[in-house]
Amino acid sequence: MTNDIFNPVRVTASLAGKDYIFETGRIANQADGAVWLQCGGTVVLVTVCSQTLEVSKGFFPLTVEYSERMYAAGRIPGNFFRREIGRPSERETLVSRLIDRPIRPLFPKGLLQDVQVLATVLSADQENDPDILAMTAASAALHLSTLPFDGPVVGARVGRIDGQFVLNPTAEERTKSDIDLVFAASATALTMVEGEARFVPEDILIDALEWGRLEVQPLIKAQEELRGLAGKAKMPFTPHEDDPALVARVAELCTRAGLEQAMVIPEKLERKNARKAVKDAVMAELTADPAWAEKPEALAEVGDLIAANEKAFVRQRIVKEGLRIDGRDTKTVRPIQIQAGVLPRTHGSAIFRRGETKGLAVTTLGSSTDELRTDGLGGDIIKTFMLHYNFPPFSVGEVKPVRLSRREVGHGALAEKSLRPVLPSPDAFPFTIRVVSETMESNGSSSMAAVCGGCLALMDAGVPISAPVAGVAMGLIKEGDQFIILTDILGDEDAMGDMDFKVAGTAEGVTGIQMDIKVEGLSTDIMRAAMRQAHEGRMHILGEMARVLPGPRKELSPYAPQHKEIYVNPDIIRLIIGPGGKNIKAITSATGAAIDIDDSGKISIFAPSSDSLERACEMISYYDQHAEVGKNYVGKVKKLLEIGCIVEILPNVEALVHISQLDTSRVPQVADVVSLGEEMKVKVIEINGDRIRASRKAVILEEQGHPWSPEDTARPARGEGRGEGRGPRGGGRPGSGRGGHRERH
Repeated sequence: MTNDIFNPVRVTASLAGKDYIFETGRIANQADGAVWLQCGGTVVLVTVCSQTLEVSKGFFPLTVEYSERMYAAGRIPGNFFRREIGRPSERETLVSRLIDRPIRPLFPKGLLQDVQVLATVLSADQENDPDILAMTAASAALHLSTLPFDGPVVGARVGRIDGQFVLNPTAEERTKSDIDLVFAASATALTMVEGEARFVPEDILIDALEWGRLEVQPLIKAQEELRGLAGKAKMPFTPHEDDPALVARVAELCTRAGLEQAMVIPEKLERKNARKAVKDAVMAELTADPAWAEKPEALAEVGDLIAANEKAFVRQRIVKEGLRIDGRDTKTVRPIQIQAGVLPRTHGSAIFRRGETKGLAVTTLGSSTDELRTDGLGGDIIKTFMLHYNFPPFSVGEVKPVRLSRREVGHGALAEKSLRPVLPSPDAFPFTIRVVSETMESNGSSSMAAVCGGCLALMDAGVPISAPVAGVAMGLIKEGDQFIILTDILGDEDAMGDMDFKVAGTAEGVTGIQMDIKVEGLSTDIMRAAMRQAHEGRMHILGEMARVLPGPRKELSPYAPQHKEIYVNPDIIRLIIGPGGKNIKAITSATGAAIDIDDSGKISIFAPSSDSLERACEMISYYDQHAEVGKNYVGKVKKLLEIGCIVEILPNVEALVHISQLDTSRVPQVADVVSLGEEMKVKVIEINGDRIRASRKAVILEEQGHPWSPEDTARPARGEGRGEGRGPRGGGRPGSGRGGHRERH
């Protein structure tokens, strides 16, 4: 077999000094669309397949799966099966969402196709992140396919180092950047934003996104060129057209049934019931009308037509009157109520309520053994801060299976990004921190409630954050060239509006941002207006939070772990651990403490109470004691010599007891006085470097009432120096030269 079968089509674009190679035709040729995208040593393959649906599912069934193959980085999976199996990792889930969000709105409404987009990382060079390549390759594969797709779009990342914007920074460069914004852009506008920042002003973020949008245009052109060379003919698609007579009849019946009155009911559940009553009344009229009763296809469309009437009324009321569903103007934040310290035995807790959205946030502090370790392309990833967001079905009064959704993972990640910049450094606060936000009631912006509630729970736990953080969700109503920004949107306003723009931060600047839109794109002017209005809303919320809890509590919860760091001689670490971990296991078992031992001699102790903490410190310090001249010790005879005996007076500390110091009278033979393994009480009489001399004679004289002085036990002129006892033995714990290694128990 020759290489003649490989006849790929390639297009190369240069961006920020790097080549991006689009390729199709070499592999995955049975897929509807397949693109291999390479930058540096990172390669991502994205495939698109679809199947025709006989009937609509009521939603567009688009599935996006992003998978990182461990071989891409020359690694073998660390799980038991040594293969990539099971549910996706958190990172894979988050990247799948990044790919899904910008492409989903670009499919025409009513498309009867079940679409699957699979992105696979085949090679990873640890510099060029595959997530943004997967976003762009997904657009390119869809653009090549037969599916109708209003693309292309490009995925990219913007950083800022020393005040200069950087496009698609490397992993190392990202550690120096004060912003990390992932965005999707078309030829004319931004379509999606996700990212974090370190207290950066809003205007700088807008400038960064606009700069990035302009910079990525070569990748838009490359996708168009690739389609021109290898694109397939698009499948025929005729948008569905509603029957004008049915549209008019439904509008008439909605008005008669009180739809407008239902849509101005402030309370969510009452409004939901009123909307259902309107729908039932409309359906009853139509099924009783001979003109429509025998047209099941028409009746199946009534629900969508009623929803369209609801949407039109809500939007027109906002545009013409400036009034929203619950009667607010466009800038007012819903009433806020806060309670801190609501759970008696947790380390920190708070209830944050904004309108009909209510979250219970709980903070738990743990030891270094509670850190989250995950297997990734770049090696083991260690997280000392986690925020988990839960959205149980009772929060919206529904009955659904209870399972972790991608949405929950995504909302938790956004809240985590928003709070991470204000956390203390691990050196200053060496606890593992977990925040859980339980959504108790939801009517829009529950992810931002997780930010506000999570911040309050951290402060209630006494975590010394640098500043409070709040978040607010912004909406958009765009009619032609006119646009209206909505502060703190309701769930219905999210569904009926054109944008969901979440912004979190401190009074100083932004820490987290996420934007999804339902229109073709967002101009810079709209984004600036939304950012300014979000700043006003955020400052109001921060003020409400400060009234209840202006800053972190001065002390940790009494139920939080107690922590202390001690330093020992690195040479005795092996003694603390003991053979097979015997000693350290005994300490943890006796005290309930978690102990982290570093090769440098630093030992971190996390204990459930102050008593157990002190007990653990004492037990560890036992192995790091130092002999003192004039102090008595009870030791064990380890060796008999002609000139005396060797006694272990402390763990790993031995002393020589010369034959002249064994008794008050002359001792002919050492064995006449002592035997191997017996305990002996001795006094340390001299320490010379690592050589220690001790005396049994001095102890006997003391017991007889003769106080000891150094002159009483002066060094003999000859002989006593041979085989003298030494201080700590050995060259330290095996492998102690390996920097950074830690052993935890």
